[in-house]
Amino acid sequence: MQKIVVVPYNPQWPLKFQAEKSLIEGAVKDNLVALYHIGSTSVPKLKAKPIIDMLLIVEDINKLDEESLVFEKMDYEVMGEFGISGRRYYRKGGNHRSHQIHAFQFDQLYDIQRHLAFRDYLRAHDNVAQEYGELKETLALLYPESIADYGDGKDAFVKQTEKAALIWEWQNRE
Repeated sequence: MQKIVVVPYNPQWPLKFQAEKSLIEGAVKDNLVALYHIGSTSVPKLKAKPIIDMLLIVEDINKLDEESLVFEKMDYEVMGEFGISGRRYYRKGGNHRSHQIHAFQFDQLYDIQRHLAFRDYLRAHDNVAQEYGELKETLALLYPESIADYGDGKDAFVKQTEKAALIWEWQNRE
């Protein structure tokens, strides 16, 4: 069983992303559009579960499905859509998860944009990031062995912040 632990920001997280990014880019090759570090570990000073979340954007999601064995050889568990239509989800590390990939085809714009907007909003709004970190820390203490309860506890905050982030992003375009 995965124990939920939220820890202070670790400046090694971006380096861990960069190392994994090189492996994934090599595996995806010509299908790659972009690969981003997302999630709490991508936001400086934010408390987080020490799991590197990545947003993989590909030209053809079906071609990505054909590469499942490549991900398995990199120790990723191939999880399919895993609750989000059109997404491909991969996780590494079992109960001691270290990395997660959320993959989308380039034209699944809403899902791609909401991940990036949420990250960028937290990077630009320290007070919101701090509030989010404190919420996650509290939930981890309350539900150390229930990822469902932990996720449910964050849901309203994430949805509210995601909405604010998407609006903020539109308001700050040139």
